Amino acid sequence: MPASISKVDAFVSRAKTWQGEIKKIRSILLECGLEEDLKWGKPCFAFEGANVAIIQPFKEHCSLLFFKGALFKEERGLLRSQGENTQSALRLEFRSEAEVKKAVLKDYVKQAIAVEKAGLKVDFKAKRELELPAELTEILKKDRKLAKAFSALTPGRQRGYVMHFASAKQSPTRTARIEKCAPQILAGKGLNDR
Repeated sequence: MPASISKVDAFVSRAKTWQGEIKKIRSILLECGLEEDLKWGKPCFAFEGANVAIIQPFKEHCSLLFFKGALFKEERGLLRSQGENTQSALRLEFRSEAEVKKAVLKDYVKQAIAVEKAGLKVDFKAKRELELPAELTEILKKDRKLAKAFSALTPGRQRGYVMHFASAKQSPTRTARIEKCAPQILAGKGLNDR
């Protein structure tokens, strides 16, 4: 048995909630020919090496998140957004084993595989429309090294920093956050990277 599968087995056996739902979802995904591994501490499923879905047990529900769900043809109205800043990933939410319908799940997996086979990419609006707080713009003008490091970050990391800085209500707090994060930006790391 591959190590990745035994890691997923261990995850499932340790699950305190949603164990039945997780087992049923996992079984259906494996029937569809997806590869499984434990990533980000959760069962993740891939098609030809590309991540397509991840099982996420929450307090109120168990979900199956499709990384490129925004590209699916959504005729059933079952896919939900993770939050207001999510542009690509959409998820199915389950509150009981009975809600895990094999035919429905297989349809969504077929769409995920088709998206990967076609090489489709999500057009992230944030890449084009990243609005920097005035404090960050000023600091980047003065510190060329920091500006170069910030522009070298991936769009997602840039966006994470901008959201963190902009969420502060007062200018001094935004400036303090930028100064505190500068060493991490210079190291090429994202806000939550270690």
